[in-house]
Formats: sequence, structure tokens, C-alpha cells
Amino acid sequence: MKKTFFILPGNEKLGDLLVQKEDGEKGNTEIHQFPDGETYVRILSDVKDKEVVLICTLNQPNSKLLPIYFLAKTAKELGAKNITLVAPYLAYMRQDKVFNSGEAVTSTYFAQLISSFIDTLITIDPHLHRRTSLSEIYSIPTRLGHAADHISVWIKNNIDKPLLIGPDIESEQWVSEVAKKANASYIILTKIRHGDSDVAVSAPAVEQYKEYTPVLVDDIISTGRTMIETINQLKIAGMKPAVCIGVHAIFSGNSYQEIKNSGVKEIISCNTIPHESNRIDISDLLIL
Repeated sequence: MKKTFFILPGNEKLGDLLVQKEDGEKGNTEIHQFPDGETYVRILSDVKDKEVVLICTLNQPNSKLLPIYFLAKTAKELGAKNITLVAPYLAYMRQDKVFNSGEAVTSTYFAQLISSFIDTLITIDPHLHRRTSLSEIYSIPTRLGHAADHISVWIKNNIDKPLLIGPDIESEQWVSEVAKKANASYIILTKIRHGDSDVAVSAPAVEQYKEYTPVLVDDIISTGRTMIETINQLKIAGMKPAVCIGVHAIFSGNSYQEIKNSGVKEIISCNTIPHESNRIDISDLLIL
């Protein structure tokens, strides 16, 4: 029996790719907001005894969570056998401990909430940081795709003599994997974060790499301050214009334009979050 896919607003391009690759059925819904801001949800497709797949990446998650919840609960009431959430970008992973008294550990609470109405979760390169597995906080089966291979292939096909650069020591394992698969050299920066938009970066000696193209690789590009500071340091060192690659294109505020204005050669992202920088297709990692 074919799976029924419900593509939430804003996820149409990736969602249509997945439906095509899975040879699935595209479900029909009505989702809109009432004048008072409340959300109306109606499922128009037959989901009885079917596997239902909800497709919604979770950047800007607060406005997306209730429609997902309402769809999942409605599908279950209509007899759906299983509910899978495909969330290429998984939100609420950063606050994974109490840094200051009274703080909410939102990664744990969000995981408990999702686990209460979703049966299976599929995502790409979640920001695990101090955790080793999603199973530490999610009580449902989860499956993780990793974009390293896809990024490596793009680098090999598009950049001559790349030098991969990781933003901090936490990125070394990930960046080294991409570099190895791309047959490229890599270096890791030292980063000190003073606040969300206040980052200091120091680069190791790069004189031996003057003929290389710097490739800044990170899992999430949000404020862009680390990349901008790194680009400035590389320019001072006389390096070529850099290529910036991120798995998840958050680009908060005006950060995308600010990175472009810093003198970067190109900004590339995977299509986990719809953005004009999307060049690397990871849809095959989300196949059920």
C-alpha cells in the first residue's frame, strides 16, 4: 500500500521530490488561519489503515508545531496506522542543559512533545552538541541522514584545490569526514563566542594554502558571525575568496546578505530548509 504524504505549507519543493521518489500518494488538506490567529486543519484524503508521512522542516518552529500536531492527531482519529514526521531540520536542539538557574531545557521538552503524537521521526544532521544520540531525549524511533557525502561530492565537482575550514573544535569530526571524502586538506579554527552575534575567531597559519580555495563548512548557518569573522581573517592572511557551505540555511535576520557583502565567493546550502542558496539535494537521505 502506498504511503500518503501531507506536505505542509512552505515545504512543497522538497515534498514533491519525496512523493515522486517514494511513488507515494499526495494527501489533500485544508490548512488556514482564522482572523484570531487560530489554525484550521482538515484532512480530505482517506488515511484509514495507511502510513501517513508529514513533511515539514522545523526552522521557525513555533508557528509550525500546532498544524503538525493537529494533522497527526486527526490522521490517527481517522484510522491512520502510523505517523512519520520528516523534518529535515530539527529545531530545539541547542538548549540541552541548564546554563543559568531557572532555564528550561527546551530540547528535552520539545522531544517529549513530538514523541507524544508522532510515531517515527526522520531528520538530517541534528545539532546533537553535548548529546550522542536523539534516543537520549526522543522516546520514538528516529532516523538520521548525514549530508557529509553529498557535500563532499559537490566540493569535488565544483572546487579546484579546496581547503576545508571548520569553525571550532566541535566541528572537527564532521569537517574531517567531509575533507577525507573530498580528498581535501582541512584546518580547524579557534572560536570564542561572547554572545549570539559576538564571535571572535583565530585562524592557524595558512601561508601554505595561499593557492587553495577556502571552503567554510558548518552544520547550521544562523547569524553568520563566525563565517564573517573567519572570512575577514582569511582576507587579512591573503587567501582567495571563500566558499561557504552549510547543511541548514537558517540565515537569521539579514545574515545572508551580510555574508555576501563580506567578500565571499559563493554561499551554498543543502535543501533541508528552502532558501535561494540551496544547491545540494539531500532528498534521497529522507526516503523511508
